[in-house]
Amino acid sequence: MTDDQSGIKPPEDIPPISAEDLVGGEADPSAVEERRYPSTIGGAFYLLVLLVVGAGLVVVITGEWRLGIRIMGGSLLGAALIRLLLRARDAGMLAVRHKLLDAFVLIVLGVALIFLAGSIPDQPGF
Repeated sequence: MTDDQSGIKPPEDIPPISAEDLVGGEADPSAVEERRYPSTIGGAFYLLVLLVVGAGLVVVITGEWRLGIRIMGGSLLGAALIRLLLRARDAGMLAVRHKLLDAFVLIVLGVALIFLAGSIPDQPGF
């Protein structure tokens, strides 16, 4: 049985519609707009956090590992603050679970990185 016989249209013949744009099972033509990348302000902040973590990795590679780790920890703390400030629909990739759980995990990881970068003693010969 082919697609023509069953009456099922191939996916490329169906325009993409977000579930948020569906109203009563039908697409609202006024709500359809061109997709932006990133599509939420949280997505933009997520990319910014990734950029800062990448910069921290570059600092670590250049030899200033404590500073690089602190930069990464600071970016996680910044992500936690942004997650607390943004609504769930605007948080984008920063939203994984509930707002408080996301912020708690980011704060714990950020503080742990900053604490460990300051508490690990220098090793002789390195």
